[in-house]
Amino acid sequence: MKTFTFCPWCGRELIQGEVDGIDRKVCPHSACGFVFWDNPVPVVTALVEHMGRVVLARNKTWPEKMYGLITGFLEKVESPEEGVLREVKEELGVDGVVKDFIGLFPFPQMNQLLIAYHVAVEGELVPGEELAELKYVLPEKLKPWDFGTGLVVQKWLSL
Repeated sequence: MKTFTFCPWCGRELIQGEVDGIDRKVCPHSACGFVFWDNPVPVVTALVEHMGRVVLARNKTWPEKMYGLITGFLEKVESPEEGVLREVKEELGVDGVVKDFIGLFPFPQMNQLLIAYHVAVEGELVPGEELAELKYVLPEKLKPWDFGTGLVVQKWLSL
């Protein structure tokens, strides 16, 4: 993950410094005051249900047996609900309907905050250009994984 090395305001090299009790990269020039907060990025996540099965997707860049939920970055002009439906349309080629809000899930490994929804879809699914393949799993056969979107699956199964 890329990070700042130089201050984007004054160009000085950033140093480690404590701000609000947390070690952060800061500009050493007192008149500048830049702090690299490194806040998490909001990412919309869809647990997609299609014909009674959960749709898992494998990104083209992932290992062959690695699957996850449909995810994507939230655009600044859209609500999370609009964003998750846009991502479903882009990744699966169909319109969806938000059934439920599942929750918010910190994903510190990727510096993201997952905003998760249960989305129902109908019709023929066509994987988008970023996806290598889809897998369809009955909810009772679905096994959550212990990070990222797997925590969304775990919560959804417990509802």
